[in-house]
Amino acid sequence: MISYKPFYDTLFHKGVTEYELIFKHGLSANTLYRMKKGEAITTKTLDTLCFILDCDVSDILEHIKST
Repeated sequence: MISYKPFYDTLFHKGVTEYELIFKHGLSANTLYRMKKGEAITTKTLDTLCFILDCDVSDILEHIKST
């Protein structure tokens, strides 16, 4: 399972809001909605988030093994 918990931790530590991602950087509100629901995002979106937040992929998502 993919978790976006690191994304929200990164937002907090960088002092960036979802509002800023949408209105300053042009990220789709639907993308943030999908992330909140744990749904898939594209690798292009992942690359964009890493660029905006100046972080690594591991700062956006993590894989949690199912038991």
